[in-house]
Amino acid sequence: MTTDSTLSPGSSRRGLLRSAAVAVPAAAMLGSLFTDHAVATPRTGLPDYDSIPSASVGPALNADGYHVGRIKENLYWVTDSYYQAMFLSTREGVVLVDAPPTIGHNLHRAIREVTRANGRPEKVTHLVYTHSHADHIGASVIFGEKVTRIAHRRTRELLRAAGDPNRPLPHKTFEDRYVLKAGGERLELSYHGPNHSPDNIFVYAPQYATLMVVDVLYPGWVPFKHLAVSQDIPAWIAAHDVAMDYPWQTLVGGHLGRLGVRADGRVQQQYIADLEASTRAASAALDPTPYFEKYGPSGNSWAIFKTYLDAVAQQAAEPVVAKYRGVLAAADVFTVDNAFTMLESLRIDAGSLGPFGIRP
Repeated sequence: MTTDSTLSPGSSRRGLLRSAAVAVPAAAMLGSLFTDHAVATPRTGLPDYDSIPSASVGPALNADGYHVGRIKENLYWVTDSYYQAMFLSTREGVVLVDAPPTIGHNLHRAIREVTRANGRPEKVTHLVYTHSHADHIGASVIFGEKVTRIAHRRTRELLRAAGDPNRPLPHKTFEDRYVLKAGGERLELSYHGPNHSPDNIFVYAPQYATLMVVDVLYPGWVPFKHLAVSQDIPAWIAAHDVAMDYPWQTLVGGHLGRLGVRADGRVQQQYIADLEASTRAASAALDPTPYFEKYGPSGNSWAIFKTYLDAVAQQAAEPVVAKYRGVLAAADVFTVDNAFTMLESLRIDAGSLGPFGIRP
């Protein structure tokens, strides 16, 4: 991964999410919020969580609450430590990939800093949607009507159904592959089937050996709750292999505060493999009898399902959390939820039904 270069910070203070960051840079902010255990008080009742490994923390934010840095030559990224976007500075303007609303107008500020420094046009000429979800493209509207929006065909269908004015429909769509050429630069957009969402695409910058794929790999962190709230879990797991088949050296994952390297992808693949193995083992080992005996006589079927599935997820998560504690940030936060989703996928997708299989 190319070392990031922070450009000159802004001086004004804007927005609620940014207000937590202006007092201290991102690393210090994350340190104060997460690296030390959260303090539970009788008033809040908030839980304690493990320290965040230092390798999982990204670069410091500037006074406006964002970091913009060069990946390589004309390719840049911007983050607010929650979300990420990527952009190419071309001789004709800027090609932006995604417009997360938490970054919002800081996208304009980041682009302005870069283009003032390199002397290239500031205008955003193209905006690529990685997928339809509002948390990644909900600030598209701030770039006006003249920018050319590009997305997969399914993204257009989903956005048309959503009718969200903050996510204007794309002007150009594609089915399997689209090569975007602009101002001497090139991005390769590819659809490899559903994964996190039905329309999620892979955006590859071959000249810079950089891949952007959102909500699949989470460098330095465990995946978001319920395996990234993915709509097709087997396909989401398979998307890890698709991503690793690209010859990238730098990954823009769409979330959190740092870029990824190939080792991050391998670690997450192993996390998923360990989670699946542990979930299978827990499902085979846990005796369902007490759950049926407790709730069966009253006819409370949902109580049987809930307590048994929750117990399997808890048992499955324990060795995985122990292995990745200090390796992946928030292993203790989302692994039980991820184990629950893995269990459900094994039941309904793989047919490993456990005590809910064909009755003897």
